[in-house]
Amino acid sequence: MNSARSGQIREDPGMKPDFQRSEDPGEHGSSQDPLAALERILGYAFENRRLLEEALTHRSLLNEILERGRCDNERLEFLGDAVLGLIIAEWVMQAYPDEREGELTRLRSALVKEKKLAEIARGLRLGEFLYLGKGEEQMAGRRKRSILADAFEAVVGAVYLDGGLEAVRGFVRDTFGTILEEAKTNQTLLADAKSRLQELMLALFRRAPVYEVAEEQGPDHAKTFVVNLRLNDRTLACGRGKSKKEAEQDAAQRFLKLLEKNPLGLL
Repeated sequence: MNSARSGQIREDPGMKPDFQRSEDPGEHGSSQDPLAALERILGYAFENRRLLEEALTHRSLLNEILERGRCDNERLEFLGDAVLGLIIAEWVMQAYPDEREGELTRLRSALVKEKKLAEIARGLRLGEFLYLGKGEEQMAGRRKRSILADAFEAVVGAVYLDGGLEAVRGFVRDTFGTILEEAKTNQTLLADAKSRLQELMLALFRRAPVYEVAEEQGPDHAKTFVVNLRLNDRTLACGRGKSKKEAEQDAAQRFLKLLEKNPLGLL
């Protein structure tokens, strides 16, 4: 692995990857060196081009050809998944310094969902460069979400092996573009505790939890509400907040944290 190489990330802003970018599809079809064209889109020049070729090779091709030494992208996908998880986890911890482990895990999962990775892969036009078998080609494999997401993870793994951690960290942050920055203020990525708890209760017991105001403390202009979270006449947790809604969220969050430590707490 070469972790310190010059020129590994191209600095030309015109070539910097952006998952929302759209280019003339004709320019790649006429290129005599498609891997070089893809490198320009990725904003990364490989020292070992075979890694990029492997990252783009779907297993369906190997089922139809006999080419000694040719590998599909599944091993690179495995590595890329781990590397991507590390980089996103690192960013999430920096962006949300006050969140607990459970919330950080949920946010990381939201950012690396297959759908999200496939969107990024489409923006990078990876589908145009994939090596597919004829059968997969006929089944529109270049547009399949799972194949695109896997190919993106494989490219992440290839960049890591080719350039090291710093190179792949820069590549991931560039290709995710504004997604990471928008996530800082996008509270929908962190689903609220009441919604998550209600889904859980309905799935397990077919009943929604009940929130009851147990106490109102302080003067009218600075009240603190105390709310009990109940299910089947049983109090599961108590929450506090400056409003009833805030206290309900606090109660739900407290109970979810208890479940993380003791999954049998519902029994």
